[in-house]
Amino acid sequence: MIYQGNAITVTRGDDIATLTFDLKDESVNKLSSAVVAELDDAVKAIRAEGGLKGLMLTSAKEAFIVGADITEFQGMFDKGSDFLVEMLERVHGIFNAIEDLPFPTVTAINGLALGGGCEVLLTTDFRVMSDKAQIGLPETQLGILPGWGGCVRLPRLIGADNAIEWIAGGTQNRADAALKVGAVDAVVPGEELEAAALDILARANAGELDYRARRQEKSQPLKLGPIEQMMAFETAKGYVAGKAGPHYPAPVEAIKVIQKGAGEERARAQAIEAKAFAKLALSDVAYNLVGLFLNDQVVKKKGARFEKQARPVRQTAVLGAGIMGGGIAYQSASKGTPILMKDIKDDAIELGLKEARKLFAKQVERKKLTTEQMAEKLSNIRPTLSYGDFGNVDLVVEAVVENPKVKDAVLTEVEGQVGEETILASNTSTISITRLAQNLKRPENFCGMHFFNPVHRMPLVEVIRGEKTSDAAVAATVAYARAMGKTPIVVNDCPGFLVNRVLFPYFGGFSQLMAQGADFQRVDKVMEKFGWPMGPAYLLDVVGMDTAVHAGEVMAEGFPERMGSLGGDGEQKSAIQAMFENDRLGQKNARGFYAYEEDRKGKPKKVRDEAAIELVKGVARESREFSDEEIISRMMVPLCLETVRCLEDDIVGSPAEADMALIYGIGFPPFRGGALRYIDAMGVDAFVELADGLAEELGPLYAPTEKLRAMAAAGETFYGAPAQA
Repeated sequence: MIYQGNAITVTRGDDIATLTFDLKDESVNKLSSAVVAELDDAVKAIRAEGGLKGLMLTSAKEAFIVGADITEFQGMFDKGSDFLVEMLERVHGIFNAIEDLPFPTVTAINGLALGGGCEVLLTTDFRVMSDKAQIGLPETQLGILPGWGGCVRLPRLIGADNAIEWIAGGTQNRADAALKVGAVDAVVPGEELEAAALDILARANAGELDYRARRQEKSQPLKLGPIEQMMAFETAKGYVAGKAGPHYPAPVEAIKVIQKGAGEERARAQAIEAKAFAKLALSDVAYNLVGLFLNDQVVKKKGARFEKQARPVRQTAVLGAGIMGGGIAYQSASKGTPILMKDIKDDAIELGLKEARKLFAKQVERKKLTTEQMAEKLSNIRPTLSYGDFGNVDLVVEAVVENPKVKDAVLTEVEGQVGEETILASNTSTISITRLAQNLKRPENFCGMHFFNPVHRMPLVEVIRGEKTSDAAVAATVAYARAMGKTPIVVNDCPGFLVNRVLFPYFGGFSQLMAQGADFQRVDKVMEKFGWPMGPAYLLDVVGMDTAVHAGEVMAEGFPERMGSLGGDGEQKSAIQAMFENDRLGQKNARGFYAYEEDRKGKPKKVRDEAAIELVKGVARESREFSDEEIISRMMVPLCLETVRCLEDDIVGSPAEADMALIYGIGFPPFRGGALRYIDAMGVDAFVELADGLAEELGPLYAPTEKLRAMAAAGETFYGAPAQA
């Protein structure tokens, strides 16, 4: 034994040392500051050991190293630029020491190697990869860039073009792709990995493989002439900036770092990388994106805890075919859970199957599936017009029209056809689960399972607990959502649940702007520039005006003081009502706030519509100009306040879950971290002051809660401490 630590051991064969990552009491290897300190000690011990002829890096866990310990990031970032640069230089020193060992080195990559884990394996002379492993540098997705040598070593190893694609894209790359570009030297089945790695060391020691030339290539300037550099970097910067958008600077900054370091030796290039990392790490974007990652971990851990308590869900059913039912059936079948798709009409069944077939066909087009795999997965969907096989179903998703009477009739009917332990879940977006449970004999087996449209794209599923819903029903529904590849968030019952309850005050802010004469096209542009994937008018067209009016009525009934006038004030129609009454339903009939034409791919493309503009002018009580800042505050304050109320009312369990639901459910700008992080960033006291000013003119929708005022007075924040699972 050369070295023994909590995460790293170094053992010796005849003349080969093996450094094994195996972090105790953890399911995965992470490079925390403590593990990096151990790596330093381990490398020093290796250097002091005499008679060695090689080093192999390996992992005793299923993954190689999943990356740095992201839970430490915000604490480190808070210590400032000088601390970060010094920390990075220290790590560079350790990694350089591996690269400079007086004998050949190899990494046996048995599983996932991401971020810092990928940067570790770049230090060795050679890399052998299991055919099931993946590697990558996803740091730009956290608003930072690879800071432990990734921007320096990877371009020298695989070329600037390939490195830019990997780093700016933050991709996870399969073994065949890594071999193709030269990131690894061999790909073998997992059971042959260690033997292949040792064989490479033997060949290097025999002079067959020149490990010194490899090192020289990694530490010298990139072999690119001035014209080649310009072509490689300037073109990439323009393309990546267009794709990433103005709110995500890290991908373009990473390209600049590679470019600046291209003509430098290793030490200077690493110094450039460290300085750029520190600059990005201190940005709000990095702080929020790291916070988002941590929030996502909280949500996943909660989901995993529910899943452990759940009975297996092996066979499911969806009631109501059509687009939504077909989407649910596709998602279930594609992830391996067989599903019955029931309707009362043949044409509805055909519509649902057509939707599922279309989605599978797209997977084949993208080469994600073969036609044989598509046929196999399609066979997981069994259409039916009867309840014949429902006795064997573990969970039923009701996805009929958003009408309480229809849902009540369908749910009471199916309850009589299923086993006593079968879970019933309603895919309702607004109707109270407690209300829908009133006529059920086993209300404890009933909950909400709210999918977002389109089902195959939207990651969120709200699992709604009614007054009588059991823990077992919630656990089974969460487990099924996770099996479908979705992110379930458990919420308590109220009108609109969490996401729609928060979204409709946002639409309320929009309606009030329209009533005061704002231009909806300008409002859309301002909110899209703010970071939303689409502005409120465009979003209403996608949602559908009929759906929006119905949901608005539910909200008005549930929260009359704040939301009673969302559809207008009784005397004056809202813009949304005016659209609905003039049969301008949005994309579903190609006319709403915008008109819609098909683009070359057959997708709806919005165009200006004078009739819509005149219609909105007709509902305006006055004509006012609004600054961008006024539009943003008028739209964002009601949404943020309703999120606060949902937290205070125990509709959602934590700030982390609230913020993730908005990001996954309605596309809240990820780089802003969520509604509650947005309040924290502004300052709770400043937010309360802003809301109070708006409430004087615009009423209760903008009024802060008493608890929020108390938080402001006490200097508290929603994320004062790290998110806890």
